[in-house]
This record gives sequence, structure tokens and C-alpha cells, in this order.
Amino acid sequence: MLPKSLSQRIFLAFAGLSVAMLVTVSASLFVVLRDAHRDSITQSLGHEVVAIEADLLADQITEQAQIEQKVKNLIASIVDDGGFVLVQGPRGAIRIVAGSPSSTPVPSPVATGVKNPTGTLSTSDGRQFVYVEPNPNGTGGLKFVFAVPDTSAQQALGDLFRVLLIIVLVLLIVGIPIAWLLSRSITGPMRRLAQAARDLPTSTSERPLPIEGPTEVKILTERFNAMAHEMASTRHEETQMLANLRHDLRTPLTSIGGFAEAIADGTASGDRASAAARTIAEETQRLERLVGELGVVERLREGPAALRPEILDATKLLVDAAARFEGPAATPGVAIEVSGSAPGEPELTFTGDRLAVERILQNLVDNALSVLPRGGHVWLRATALTLPGRSPGISISVTDDGPGFPPGTNEKVFERFFRADPSRSGSGSGLGLAIVREMARAHGGEAWAENVAPHGARVTVLMPIVPAMPATKPLEPPEATAE
Repeated sequence: MLPKSLSQRIFLAFAGLSVAMLVTVSASLFVVLRDAHRDSITQSLGHEVVAIEADLLADQITEQAQIEQKVKNLIASIVDDGGFVLVQGPRGAIRIVAGSPSSTPVPSPVATGVKNPTGTLSTSDGRQFVYVEPNPNGTGGLKFVFAVPDTSAQQALGDLFRVLLIIVLVLLIVGIPIAWLLSRSITGPMRRLAQAARDLPTSTSERPLPIEGPTEVKILTERFNAMAHEMASTRHEETQMLANLRHDLRTPLTSIGGFAEAIADGTASGDRASAAARTIAEETQRLERLVGELGVVERLREGPAALRPEILDATKLLVDAAARFEGPAATPGVAIEVSGSAPGEPELTFTGDRLAVERILQNLVDNALSVLPRGGHVWLRATALTLPGRSPGISISVTDDGPGFPPGTNEKVFERFFRADPSRSGSGSGLGLAIVREMARAHGGEAWAENVAPHGARVTVLMPIVPAMPATKPLEPPEATAE
């Protein structure tokens, strides 16, 4: 089972790698050293055999018994080392000349032309020997086998243990610091990330974490910094929203409470009581609008999944919106004009959520009416529009000839609770245009604001003919035009 700690896993990985390397190196060194020692043993035995051949040739002995005796007198060192000598006579009989092997094997014949062949053989007790078989021409025609114990494996192991001791020391001296540095380079940033994540809910600092460590850790740190920044921005927006809500709720609640108390204690009576009741009703409606807008904001959190799409006629939607605001517009003498598809022209239809689009128009018209002086105008227009990089759609615009947006606020007006100029927000909550844009984007569309010449403002909403996911590419609004 793997350790729970990342540092322990890294050290375990290094230990496993070191063991694998030691096994591989040891096996390779053992083979090399064993072969080297075996060659040395074979070479040493070969020199002795050559010397024996020279003595036999010099004495010109031909009798087998004499040759065997002569050989026996010359091989004291071979017998002392635990070796033995075998001889095979002309009739194939095998005799032990010296030594005491557990069996008397004779190597198979070698290829013709090989002088003093060498090799290894095993006796019946499992012992390994290195042998040299001299040329019968130098031994009176007899086949001799000179063998000494094969100690190459033992010698190789002795050399290997000495080498392995050095290798282990090097691994400990070099490997442990490397493993520690590697572990620190990974676990250090990870510990900072863990600490920052633990402090994130209560932290008030937006200082990003340093981008350090391996590439994967750097990517993780960058994403954490982005998340922390987003959370800080959201927290700031929530604080601002709560402050605005307190402000928006305090005024109507104060008015309602004051006038209700005046009616209750008889301070307001007659016409004053009627005026107080109307004020209470107006402030109650204002609170209802605020609560309704907050409900829309909550619904928008569900995104496109909350939409109930159906085929909508943009011209009819504008006509219906103008009819709903006919009464509120008549009081200050504001004229509302509608421009859509003319009779005989193709209908300007698209697929969208009816309640969402009606809410968009309600917010836009209500926003325009709140800033217009007596005798102002509101124009509702729907046209087909296709912008680069977007699918075909229907643009719905609401234009007024009021004071327009303050300079540099065309984007900020879509922020929640933003109020750059009370002349364009009136007694509203500051959520109207934010809801408009979010509802448009929930359909895969967009909304933008602009001032028109000589004075006035226009808010345009682009609704795709077929709802799509919101585009990641920012929309470039068209240039402002005179109405």
C-alpha cells in the first residue's frame, strides 16, 4: 500500500529506482567480472599445460604409463588447487591420473584444428571446473584433460560487493539530497496552496501565490490565483449588493413605516391620509419590483437550463410592450413608437423564452420612461441582424431622446446595482440592465448600450434565431447613429 504523504511516495520511488538500478548494475557487473576471472583461470591453466607439453616433447616418452607418471610429477599445483587430470587411452578407457573428482567426465570432441581446446565441465556432485585439453600430438597420442575448480563466480561476487558498497554510498550521498530537493519543490508549493485554500473563506488579502515548482504545479497555482481573484471579486460584488439592498430597502420601509404610523395615530387624516395611503402603495410596489428583480437574478443562475423556448414574433412583442406602457407613458406625455416588420414582409421570428423577452422589454422601456422629460419619445424597433462570428439573429432596440448615458459608462450600466447618474436610474434598483444582458446571454445573444445624436440613448439586444450557448468572443457594438 502506498504511503499517504507525497514526500514519502517520492522517497519510495527513488528507493525503488535505486534498487532496480542496483540489481541491473549488479547483474551486468557479475557477468563481466565472472567472465574476466574465468578467462584468467583458463589462461593460467593453459600456461601450465603448455609447459607440461614442452616437457613431454623434450623427453620423447612413448609409453602410456611413463607419460602418466611424468604428468603426475608435473601437476602438483593443479592438484593442490583442487583440480584433477584425466587420461583416455587408445581404447577409450578413462583413468584418473591425479586428483579425486566425483566422476570422470571427458569433454566431447572439439572441432578439428583447435589447439588446446578449453571450456567448463561439471562433476556429478555439481562442482564446476575449467579444463584445458592439450593436443594429443604433444602428449604421446593420449587424450588428457586438465581441470581446476571454477572459482570465477566467487571471485566476481567478492569484487562486486566491494563495488556495490561504493555505489550504495554514492546513491546515499547524491540520491537522498536529490529526492529531498525534488520533494520540496513539489510539496512546498502544494503546502502553500493547501494553506491558501484553507484561509480562502476568511482571507481579505488578494495577494496571489508565487508561481513556482514543476509545470503542473505552476498551472495549478495559476488556476488557484484566478479562482481566488474571482472569489474576491464576487465577495466585493456581494458586499456592494448588500449595501445597495440596504439602501434600496431603507427608503421605502421608512416611508411605509412613517405614513402607516401617521395614519394609525390620526396625524394624517382626510386628504393627507389618502396621500399617505397612495405613498404606501407606491413604495410597496417599488419593493415588489425589487423582490421580483432579485427573483429574476436567482433564476438566471440556472443559465440556459431555465429557458422555456418557443417561436416568438418580435414585432408582436414590441406592440404588446407598447400597449402595456401606454398608460404610464400617457401621464408624462411620452410617445411610444413601434417599428417592426411591415405587412407583406417576412415575419421577424426567433426562438426564445417568452417571459424572459417580455422582461427584457419591460426593463428597457421602464428604464427609458424613468429618465424622459414631458413630451419625450421612445422608439421600439426590431430588425434582422447578423454580426461577424455570430449566427443570424433579431435585434430588438429601445431608444429614447433623454439625457443619454454618462461618458465612459456604456459597459458599466450593465453591472448589477451600478448607478453612475441618478438621472438614468431614477428610483430603480440598478438591476434592470444587468438582467437584460444576462437574459440575452442566456439565449446565446448579447446586449449593448450607446448614446445617439443629438441626444438620447439606445439599448440593443441581439437574440439569435436559434438559442445557442453564450459566445466567449466579446461583441463589438455598431457605431452610434442619430435617431
